[in-house]
Amino acid sequence: MTGRIPAPSLTAVPGLRVGHWTDPTAGTGCTVVLGPPAGMRAAAHLRGRATGTREFDVLSPRHLVPRIDGLLLTGGSAYGLGAADGVMRWLRAHDRGFRIPDIGVVPIVPAAVVFDLGPIGRSDRWPGPDEGYAACEAATLVVTEGSVGAGTGATIGKALGVERAMKGGVGTWAATGGDVIVGALAVVNAYGDVLNGAGGVLAGARDETGFADARAHLVAGEAPSTRFGNTTLAVVATNAALDRQALAEVARGAADALSWRIRPVGTAVDGDIVFALSVGEVAAPNPLTVELLAQDALCGAIERSVTEARGLGGVPGLADR
Repeated sequence: MTGRIPAPSLTAVPGLRVGHWTDPTAGTGCTVVLGPPAGMRAAAHLRGRATGTREFDVLSPRHLVPRIDGLLLTGGSAYGLGAADGVMRWLRAHDRGFRIPDIGVVPIVPAAVVFDLGPIGRSDRWPGPDEGYAACEAATLVVTEGSVGAGTGATIGKALGVERAMKGGVGTWAATGGDVIVGALAVVNAYGDVLNGAGGVLAGARDETGFADARAHLVAGEAPSTRFGNTTLAVVATNAALDRQALAEVARGAADALSWRIRPVGTAVDGDIVFALSVGEVAAPNPLTVELLAQDALCGAIERSVTEARGLGGVPGLADR
């Protein structure tokens, strides 16, 4: 029977650590996922059509490099990708990376961005190499949620205009089935609304009467905002021994959770990506088991990204910030 583990977070998967660097004044930050010294098998699935990435090719099953050493999620749009230089510097200092004889190590760090250049903070401040390094230094088993790291400047429900949006952020959760553990982390900066398991709106676009149905407004042609600057970045990780081909299918299957909890999702103005990581050697009875657990964990992480916004256990609007 599928159940929850006592401390449900991405780091429930042994070997993982998560660190944030946060600038609440500028409304930006970055989040790093570090694996064990031997690295992590990894793959990804692109769900949105406005992505911003670095070193994405290393996630292909056909790529020479078999593992990655860290994963960076960052604010600052394409500018923030430079924070990966600092993650590489930290990993090199700890002798982690793809080992090349007579040369040393080359740390492998895929990165993806959210667009947070306003409205919460400044449009001229973003994470750089020093901030990426600091996130690595801060990495721990305890995953802070809410308006931290890459979720510091996140907003959701922008279909009716950013002035009617609400605060997004970082959330994490985990699920287990037998010996298999799957953890998830989500940075939710979505164009659409965030839903609960019953299909009700947890947070999103608002009108004079409360929550508006962003999808209904869009279908009726009544939602004027097609503003770029939206993305949900998700990480699912497992202790199951999966190769990159199987992980690619886990990422694809986990992406269903985005459509269950965010409406609409994967639009032309969203840069949604799901990363899948394997850091263990537990034999999964069926790869589909991992996919289903990943969906459960990611649903929980998405919900918590808004319910834990600012660490208040509530869902503040922009006017409440």
